[in-house]
Amino acid sequence: MEVTLRRSAGVLARKNHGLRPSFNPTITIAAATVIPSQRHFSVLNRPPPNYPGHVPLTRLERLGMAIGSGLGTNTTNTSPTTTDLIAAFAETTATPYFIYRLRDVMLASPTGRRILRDRPRITSSSLNLPALRQLPPNTVGHTYVTWLDREGVTPDSRSAVRYIDDEECAYVMQRYRECHDFYHALTGLPIVREGEVALKAFEFANTLLPMTGLSVFAAATLKKSERRRFASTYLPWALRNGLRAKEVINVYWEEELTKDVGELRRELGVEPPPDLRAIRKAEREERARRKAEAAAAAGGGGGRSG
Repeated sequence: MEVTLRRSAGVLARKNHGLRPSFNPTITIAAATVIPSQRHFSVLNRPPPNYPGHVPLTRLERLGMAIGSGLGTNTTNTSPTTTDLIAAFAETTATPYFIYRLRDVMLASPTGRRILRDRPRITSSSLNLPALRQLPPNTVGHTYVTWLDREGVTPDSRSAVRYIDDEECAYVMQRYRECHDFYHALTGLPIVREGEVALKAFEFANTLLPMTGLSVFAAATLKKSERRRFASTYLPWALRNGLRAKEVINVYWEEELTKDVGELRRELGVEPPPDLRAIRKAEREERARRKAEAAAAAGGGGGRSG
């Protein structure tokens, strides 16, 4: 068996100065079956990482991590272990389809393409939080930093993506993760379990990331009154706004900090839900009032019987 290679005269003329351009040689080489070196991907034979911090996983490892991290996830616990489990669950369930779909959403938008090109990161230093506190109260930046201060959180706490193989898709997941607090600020939802579940429902309707949808099942762990309120108020709000709003992954938040937050909500098609923190505060005050009245009634009754 032989392999015949034909090269154009121009290419050979550049490599072999003695050949004229009109010469079109045929080079005959004894054939040898060339098989590229392939190493089976396994736990003991792992390929090199595609970006710093990347951990390639086999399909079996990915499935096991998705199940294990999903069972251990608790959206109200902010301990480092639980945060890592949530991150692993999000990454292992986003591939192979959903994170690519979200990347394509960004590629279809001029702003999304700029974000993918610039690769901005959201941290306390990149945003200059002290400067945001000096902005007018109605701005996106002031609304965001006020929400951070009220909830006692920081943009520096987001885990780095490790388990998504495609480097560009890994950035898309990192961007979604770092923008999560902006979604909180935009909607005004607090980080209590009820608020997180409502925001996850909104994110699922808007991004279709499986982790956000599966997190909605945490509503089953809410108190009875909270489940009733979620079903009647916050779930319909989340689905309605998430589906009709523009893709929030395409918001270049760093360029919107001085914009009026109401104007941005209108541009995106997002209406703020009823103030959950105020509702919960009013409920606590009502419970305290009733408890005080009950205690007073019990004390008064005891005095008359004596």
